[in-house]
Amino acid sequence: MKIAHSRLELNNRHSTINKLVKEDGMRIGLISSIDGSQLLTVLIDPKNGELQIFETSLESHHYPSLSRCLPSAHWQERIVWNMFGLVPEEHPRLKQVLLHEPYSADFFPLRTVSGPFEVPERPHQGQYQFLEVKGDGVYEIPVGPIHAGIIEPGHFRFSCLGEVIVNLEIRLGYVHRGVEKRLTEVNWRKGRFIAESAASDSSTAYAIGFAECIESMFSLEVPHRARLLRVLALEVERVGMHLADLGGLAGDIGFLAAASSFQRIRGIAFRMAELLTGQRFLRAFICPGGVVRDVSTAMLKDISASVSKLQTEIPVLTEMLLENQGVNDRMRGVGRVSHWLALDFALVGPSGRASGIEYDARQFHPDYPDFELALQTEGDVYSRAVVRAIEVQKSISIIESVLDKLCNEESQFFLQLPEDLPPNAIGCSVVEGHRGELVQLALSDQSGRIKRYCFKDASVNNWTALAIAARNNLVADFPLCNKSFALAYSGHDL
Repeated sequence: MKIAHSRLELNNRHSTINKLVKEDGMRIGLISSIDGSQLLTVLIDPKNGELQIFETSLESHHYPSLSRCLPSAHWQERIVWNMFGLVPEEHPRLKQVLLHEPYSADFFPLRTVSGPFEVPERPHQGQYQFLEVKGDGVYEIPVGPIHAGIIEPGHFRFSCLGEVIVNLEIRLGYVHRGVEKRLTEVNWRKGRFIAESAASDSSTAYAIGFAECIESMFSLEVPHRARLLRVLALEVERVGMHLADLGGLAGDIGFLAAASSFQRIRGIAFRMAELLTGQRFLRAFICPGGVVRDVSTAMLKDISASVSKLQTEIPVLTEMLLENQGVNDRMRGVGRVSHWLALDFALVGPSGRASGIEYDARQFHPDYPDFELALQTEGDVYSRAVVRAIEVQKSISIIESVLDKLCNEESQFFLQLPEDLPPNAIGCSVVEGHRGELVQLALSDQSGRIKRYCFKDASVNNWTALAIAARNNLVADFPLCNKSFALAYSGHDL
């Protein structure tokens, strides 16, 4: 992956990034800051996976917002405002996304510079200002942040007319844990344990992203066997989570035979994970420099046997789900996000591909075999289910290909890295997790310690899409819309 790092003047930032996105087809991967005195903007070229990182110095706490021209920037600009106190001028809806009322109005947790300008207090620091929809017969349904079951906390404020959702506003931040800050406080060698815990159902994607981010700071290429084992772990995680999501969709419409069957075969994927990494949730396996353990020939054969079981059962179950008339009646046309709105808000992962966006970060990974993207065009709940079903099959094919290569591959699976990071270095990684694009960015200081680490989970792109998808649908269909995106609260609330 090629990474270009350059400085961009503030007066040229808006026009340059707008041109690169709208005319050259690049994507906004990440917007953040180091200490509050500058902006970092990561752009990704979806044609070849190359990255451009722009650093823009600021002389005040204000800067021109990109959101009016590039809607995909709006959520990240709100995060930067919350964390650093940098105000995007003319932002269409500048609201808090992480910090809630108990925090002081002048508290910006990641701002470390004592700059020449004073940061203003956040407006509307008291009661959170939900969008109020007025009209005869319009009423509100508040849901959460505490929900039934064991799902994570998030608040949904529905404005409804009868049983139809007119508007949905989503408020998150209830599980904000300061993960980015913590990664600057520990030795970078321990950082992988924090990274893989950031969103527990994406532990492999986060761990690989952290490892590749550190390795890019060293300009290091890890052994080929290690890269193949990482691909294997990531695809096992993808299979397990896609099966869980398909089962969840079936459960939300009361199709319990399919729901229980998908959960049962998900256990096969978990067993593959345990054989590969030593535990079912794929923890403590990926590290900077490679992986922490190798896999024996006997284990590879056992994993291959599990793959054969999945190949036998998955087509039967996906047909049972997707060709059922009741499933079609409940899912088709529900929770639709058009192709153009998906482009505007830069949807990623299965949610983006279900709306016809031809983007998958695995395409640019040299250790992946060529594969055709799983694309749909309707952008509804059914399309998102179809994309997941197709991707499960493609992941199994990738796993088979990797297993064949590992049987004849070199034995080295780890390279020892130096004790300290290179001084004043920058590293970046893009990993296609099961939800989509995961971006990580790291910068070191003069002494070789991490001075800034930031994430952008796929959910940051896709939460807005859920609000769009819910509009003009029945209240009873919202759980189905929500499950079809399968977003992470913890991945957002870092």
